[in-house]
Amino acid sequence: MKNCTYCEHGDEILTIFNYAIEHTTALYEYEPRTDAVIKAWFEGKTEQNYPVIGAFTQDGTLMGFATYGRFRPQPAFQYTVEHSVYLHPDYFGQGIAALLMEEIIRQAKEQGYHVMVGAIDAENSASIRLHEKLGFNAAGLITQSGYKFDRWLDLAFYQLLLTE
Repeated sequence: MKNCTYCEHGDEILTIFNYAIEHTTALYEYEPRTDAVIKAWFEGKTEQNYPVIGAFTQDGTLMGFATYGRFRPQPAFQYTVEHSVYLHPDYFGQGIAALLMEEIIRQAKEQGYHVMVGAIDAENSASIRLHEKLGFNAAGLITQSGYKFDRWLDLAFYQLLLTE
């Protein structure tokens, strides 16, 4: 695993994001992202010192990535981050998401954050199992909070205390 950059990995990250937007409920978005959006996203991560960690094949192909960012902008939330993990569909079910999660959890602890939050589509049982395996606890459910693919979606929140 290593840090991703816009110059080296922007196109691959754009492909992964857009697959998730177009084919899954992992992102509650309708329109594919553009290169300009990904560039701005990377700039924001860099400015705020948030990592973008990638898992790569031996030949350098990006299999997936993980990151986190501020949960909410108010000062009281400065120690809480919300994370995300996305994989290229060719690498689903191979344990890569767990490795990425373990690394961003480690980095969030190292940076002194107190809570990590995951917002997961409630039908995404694989992601929920992964979060529970890593020690996340269910923190709430917002029913029918999103609408995609002609149906209402429930959003589940999971949290991990990073410090005791």
